This record gives sequence, structure tokens and C-alpha cells, in this order.
Amino acid sequence: MTEKTEKILYIGTNAGEDPEKAAMPFVMANAAMAMDIEATVVLQGSAVYLAQKGYVDTMLPPGGFPPVKKLLSDFMELGGKLLVCIPCIKERNIDESTDLIEGAQTTAAGTVTVAALEADAVLVY
Repeated sequence: MTEKTEKILYIGTNAGEDPEKAAMPFVMANAAMAMDIEATVVLQGSAVYLAQKGYVDTMLPPGGFPPVKKLLSDFMELGGKLLVCIPCIKERNIDESTDLIEGAQTTAAGTVTVAALEADAVLVY
């Protein structure tokens, strides 16, 4: 019998307007991955800007956390899965084929719903 992989889904809804909340999905996901828990971050609403090339480079620091640029980079290097809402990027004129960071995957409601059903926990920031 194989051991079930634990999974956590983090949904981020904030970007530069609230750097501390924008950082939280990545702080938590990085901690989960350090504990061998599979972590997926879904960016919705204004949080999709975090996946836009260059955006995190100019963000204000998120309170007592490392810069979002580092948190996001660490997340991707650790093998985290980053999903970005297609309707949200279209609303913000972000081109999914040229404007997103490497490793970001676009998604829509059905995929997010399945990920939530498969996760052991879902947290929203």
C-alpha cells in the first residue's frame, strides 16, 4: 500500500496593494514543502500580478517576511505549482503567452475546484 501524499492549496488574492497578504501563500507553501507536503498556490484577482514578469521586483517589503520576489523564487525552485486565473489575467491585459513568469500555469475554475477537492486543506489569503 502506498502512502498518500498530503496536499495543501493556497489561494492568493492580493498583490502590491497588500504586500504582507501577498506574501502569505508563499510563506505557508514554502513551509509546507519543507515538511514534504505538496503545495499549490492559485493566484486570483489582483494577485495575478505576482506572476507577471518583473512585478515582484518593485514590490514593497511584506512586513517581517522576506521580499515576495525571494519567496516566489524559492517556491518555484522547491517545485511548487503556481496556477494563475485566466479570466483574471485577461481582465488585467496580461498576455498568458508572453507576460507570465516561467513555470506559471494558467487555469480556470474547474481545475481549481478539482485541486480544492483533492487537497487536505485550502487556505485563502
